[in-house]
Amino acid sequence: MNVLYFSPRDCWPVTTGARLRDFYFAYEVARYARLTYLGFLTSKDLLQGEIRREPLEALRGSETILVTRNGGYSKDNILRGLLGPMPISVLNYRSSAMAEELERLLEENSFDIVQMEGVHLYPYLDILRSARKPPKIVCDWHNIESELMARYAEQADSPLRKLYARRTAKLLRRLEDKLLQSCDAHVVCSEREKQLLLQREPQARIEAVGNGVDVEHHSDDAIAEACREFPHLGSPGPRNKVVFVGSMDYHANIDAAEYFAREIWPAVRQARPDLEFLIVGSRPVPQVIALGQLPGITVTGTVEDVRPFYRSACSVIVPARIGSGTRLKALEAMAAGVPVISTTLGVEGLDVTPGRNVILADSESDFAAAVARLREDTPEWRQLSEGGRNLVTERYDWASLGTSLRALYAEQLAGAVA
Repeated sequence: MNVLYFSPRDCWPVTTGARLRDFYFAYEVARYARLTYLGFLTSKDLLQGEIRREPLEALRGSETILVTRNGGYSKDNILRGLLGPMPISVLNYRSSAMAEELERLLEENSFDIVQMEGVHLYPYLDILRSARKPPKIVCDWHNIESELMARYAEQADSPLRKLYARRTAKLLRRLEDKLLQSCDAHVVCSEREKQLLLQREPQARIEAVGNGVDVEHHSDDAIAEACREFPHLGSPGPRNKVVFVGSMDYHANIDAAEYFAREIWPAVRQARPDLEFLIVGSRPVPQVIALGQLPGITVTGTVEDVRPFYRSACSVIVPARIGSGTRLKALEAMAAGVPVISTTLGVEGLDVTPGRNVILADSESDFAAAVARLREDTPEWRQLSEGGRNLVTERYDWASLGTSLRALYAEQLAGAVA
């Protein structure tokens, strides 16, 4: 089987939730297929459209092709996004260099499957469909982007932001509907999202293949080794850290961190002055960095490895108010044996049981009370730690999820032969 994995980003190093899904899916596909990974490399240090081609050892030596884009929002794209039919989040990924590279790959190879990562790559759909030997196209939805933007509109703090978000949500939904009609099959993160999309396009072939976690990578032994390798990040000691993990330039994470720091943390600190709140994640924006000036809060910025922070965590929090998809940060914390405290939205799409493997708290007072009462030496802490690990081991290990993806590929190719 010959598979082209087409993504709006590079997948290595694995530093964000989106990269995690891309990398582990691609890694599992490379077990049984010839894989080519095509993505964008965001860099201000390289020329726009510059192309890097090399085998990636981490992906079992698969060929990776990365087309450089400078990122950011150009004035032209902002204007087109505000006035035209294409949302800016999609316009940002239009590239003549990428189009040419995709056409070259399709001409020189006979791909059986192209896995296309989401609506942001919609501008390349016609190129895929007009290939000399058209491949089966499987669209992987990390989120329902229109839903994500609509939820952002509900939380936006200004009329202009609300207007922009609502318009963008409408434009994204239109493109999503076209994807549902045009792609051969779709992969979503949860059964909830599958049912939502089937309501919009009942004839679509949609499979729920959730986000996962590398369970072994987050075992006690693996975390202990990470602590030895990066002793400045964490070491054995009291579990007195409340940890939030995420890319800190992503608007949903920014909102969650600010919400917890300003609306919940003061009550926690009053009840438990021994606790420290750590915001762990790459590229913190100025408003996140400013949270580090508040009492008891530390903003780490980019770190070499997140796992040492789990060793000193009494809880990992997911105070999400905006979002779609499923939360990889919650799964990683469970795999590490750290109790998760989350809003209902924060674990949406995950098969969790409150009190057994997660604490749900949707008000500031409930959230603060849960954080304050969790202690490592209590039966509740041990139950949540063991329950979380059991859940991810049984349901969310990447290897088993990769098997589901392989079965979908086989179904699509069998249909093509028939």
